[in-house]
Amino acid sequence: MRLHRLAVTAFGPFGGTQEVDFGELSAAGLFLLHGPTGAGKTSVLDAVCYALYGGVPGARQASGPSRLRSDHAEPGTRTQVVLDLTVGGRRLEVTRQPEQSRPKKRGTGMTTDKAQAWLREYDAATGTWKALSRSHQEIGEELAQLLGMSREQFCQVVLLPQGDFARFLRAGAEERARLLGRLFDTRRFAAVEQHLAELRTTAQRRVRDGDERLLALAHRMRQAAGSGTEPGGDPFGGLSPGDPGLAGAVLGWAAPARAHARERLDATASAVRLAEEAHTVAQRRLEEARELDRRRRRYADARRRADALDARGEEHRADRARLERARAADTVAPALALREEAEAGGRRTAHAEERARAELPAELSQAPAEHLAELERATRQELGALDAARRAEERCARLSAELTALERESGSDEELLREAEEWLADWEATRTAHQRRVDAAAEAAPRAEQLARRLDALRRALDAAHRRDDLAAARDAADAELSAARERALAAKEHWLEMKERRLRGIAAELAAGLSDGTPCMVCGSSAHPDPARPGAEHVDRRAEEAALADYQRAEDVRRRAEQRLASVRDRLAAAGEEAGETPAAELAERIAALEAEHTAARRAAAGAQDARAALERAVREHDARVAVRRDAERRVASRTSRREALLGERAELEEQVARVRGEAPSVAHRAAELERLARRLAAAAEAAAAAEAAALRLKEADARLADAAWRAGFDTPRAAADARLADAEQRLLQRRIDDRQAEEAAVAAELADPELAGAAALPPASAAAAEAALAAAVARLNAASAAHAEARGRCEQLDRLSARALADARELAPLREEYDRVARLAALTAGTSAENERRMRLESYVLAARLEQVAAAASARLAHMSGGRYVLVHSDARGSGRGRSGLGLHVVDAWTGNERDTATLSGGETFFASLALALGLADVVTEEAGGLRLDTLFIDEGFGSLDDQTLDEVLDVLDSLRERDRSVGIVSHVADLRRRIPAQLEVVKTRAGSAVRHRVPKTG
Repeated sequence: MRLHRLAVTAFGPFGGTQEVDFGELSAAGLFLLHGPTGAGKTSVLDAVCYALYGGVPGARQASGPSRLRSDHAEPGTRTQVVLDLTVGGRRLEVTRQPEQSRPKKRGTGMTTDKAQAWLREYDAATGTWKALSRSHQEIGEELAQLLGMSREQFCQVVLLPQGDFARFLRAGAEERARLLGRLFDTRRFAAVEQHLAELRTTAQRRVRDGDERLLALAHRMRQAAGSGTEPGGDPFGGLSPGDPGLAGAVLGWAAPARAHARERLDATASAVRLAEEAHTVAQRRLEEARELDRRRRRYADARRRADALDARGEEHRADRARLERARAADTVAPALALREEAEAGGRRTAHAEERARAELPAELSQAPAEHLAELERATRQELGALDAARRAEERCARLSAELTALERESGSDEELLREAEEWLADWEATRTAHQRRVDAAAEAAPRAEQLARRLDALRRALDAAHRRDDLAAARDAADAELSAARERALAAKEHWLEMKERRLRGIAAELAAGLSDGTPCMVCGSSAHPDPARPGAEHVDRRAEEAALADYQRAEDVRRRAEQRLASVRDRLAAAGEEAGETPAAELAERIAALEAEHTAARRAAAGAQDARAALERAVREHDARVAVRRDAERRVASRTSRREALLGERAELEEQVARVRGEAPSVAHRAAELERLARRLAAAAEAAAAAEAAALRLKEADARLADAAWRAGFDTPRAAADARLADAEQRLLQRRIDDRQAEEAAVAAELADPELAGAAALPPASAAAAEAALAAAVARLNAASAAHAEARGRCEQLDRLSARALADARELAPLREEYDRVARLAALTAGTSAENERRMRLESYVLAARLEQVAAAASARLAHMSGGRYVLVHSDARGSGRGRSGLGLHVVDAWTGNERDTATLSGGETFFASLALALGLADVVTEEAGGLRLDTLFIDEGFGSLDDQTLDEVLDVLDSLRERDRSVGIVSHVADLRRRIPAQLEVVKTRAGSAVRHRVPKTG
């Protein structure tokens, strides 16, 4: 990596734009960066770091991006860092602007601009810069890939802080481990240690969990085996979860426990078989005793039932006789039913006749049926004569209803007339109000159109004002760009003229280079060339002049393009200013807001024109309807008056006619109703009298038939036949009682005739209680034997099942224990706690020790030269005191004394060049670690004031030797003697307006 150019603007102490030409400084190989305290020497290095990584070194990063901005900068000047460098064979330009606050372009107050970044690459074929990215993430990834170092590594390797390395020399193992771990990124080795420790913990937990499960199974097997299966004491030898041999102890105890349980199972099975045989014998004896007792009870019960049948013999014979008489009476039942029906009909007709005659007038209550029929016919004739009077009366009722409806309609029309008169009285005022609304809406429409045109014009002016303001800013930027382009073009022109002039001064030597013996000179024509001109130190050839000319022409092209862009921006700005005028955009926006409100109100009023016209039209239609309603109502009132008079006259005539016909009745209808009721009563009475006579005749005929049927059935009188009758349910009951007795007699006879029952009755009674007691004792013995056998079988099954599970768990646990042993051994080895790790070094410490050994070897080559061959650095892997790390010791070997001692014993000057050698060696190792990236530019910060003149010369010789490998080293120091020894210098000068940089480079030639 080689730095070419750095440009900072408003960064740190630099208020304006300052440019550092590292290419010119690096040409000398060794250059000095000096200046008073606080001038900004470190800020130059911070700018390089910020350009590459977007952040500054160390604790200065914690102050945030706001502290990157210079307090001396103008409010409108943006903080910016531009770095031109070559890395990985590519020429790149990085531009970064941090987040910063600036005044708002419009209005008052501040606004925040976001951080921005640009990355460009120089194309040597075309001689132009090509944009690569504007993304912070993409730029960071691209640069990190090319540099191969983190920001912290870069700050330690390229920006060598001597104070940090002096502390490194005196630091303990832990502090050295932290620094080396950050530089060489050994976190992966620490992660390996942590991962192995976690694997060991996990494996140990899995083994312990497996042992706990196995031990739990063992305890369950001991419970299943019961007492008497093991000797006293712990059968597992006091082993606990995690101890080796626990699985073997558990499985070794389980085998004899299962054998003992099977012996107990065989013994209980034999006991069960004996108990079952005894139980079968006792149960058979009990069943025999119970069968004998049952037969004796059946025979005794049959004898009792036979005696009971003999005792109820007379009752049985009476039931049979009663049933026979009831069945004989059933043949007389039809005649009895007919006689009862005739008697009931006579009673009903007599009651009906009595009720019908009670409805008649008293003088007609005893009249014969024929007379009642004649009176009913006469009444019907009189009722027919009332039909004409009835129609006249109904007509009078309809006339009265019509007159009532006329009165009701008359009231309704009068109400309509009143409402119409009231509404029409306000018509003029209503019409005038609607007309005013219509006129106002008609005036609002052109007003809205006029406001819309004004609003469009103002909006165009506002857009033009925004363009005017944006173009003004663009004009300023283009103006600044043009000024910079002019300066660059002028510098390029001056450089070209200088090159041309230098070539002209040495043109004789250039012509002499083309001379040869015998060839005439182009100037003098002589063929002899005794003393041809020789090129001087400042001679420039044609190619260099043409390159300078090409640079000038490119700069001129850039200037012309900048002038064209500025002219274009000015033209557009003039057009926008002509369109927008001088009115500010904010004022135009306020006018637009006011006009928009007024335009909205006018549009709303104009939009109501159609509603206003519709409302007026509805009011006119309603007025016409009201007038028509009033006219129709007046016409109906006049017509109704003449109709009423005609109806009144007709009703009077009909009422006189009806009054003559109805007599004393309230109405013709009432008279007709009275005659109708009388006719119905006369007809009912005549019909009831005829029915009563017919019922009496039927009763007489039924009595004769009943007497004849009773004599034929064997009864003396009909009454005797009626008394002998029984209901069907009662007859069924008697029949069932007779049938039940016959069945009972057959069953008793069968029981008494059974020889087994008779034989059992002749034997003495058996003792069932003794047989039951013997069976109960046999059942108890069988239950006890079965329970013992079931318990033994359960213990065997449980032991077999638990033993199988224990064996499976032991087999699963075996590879887990092997894995735990392997992982535990590796974890202890990487953690430095294993006996196999002789130096007790952790894995990360071992890697860091290897890196430190490489650093010490690389640093010793330079330290030996700086110390005149006296000192070299060696790495020590001796164990630290107490609990300190091993393998990170750093000693210095003194060749004068042959002693090896700690680096903390070095003097101040010795510490400086030892730390410088260490820093350079560390830079070489880290660079190789980062992928072999070549670092062509290094910076060394302070520490030279502690050296004497001889040592300082030796240190500078070492640093100057770096130039032989095409490296450049920048020394940051206050030491005045270095200004004399190092001619190439970059001075940082501080003023009230901010710091500035000055280049002092010796001229060559």
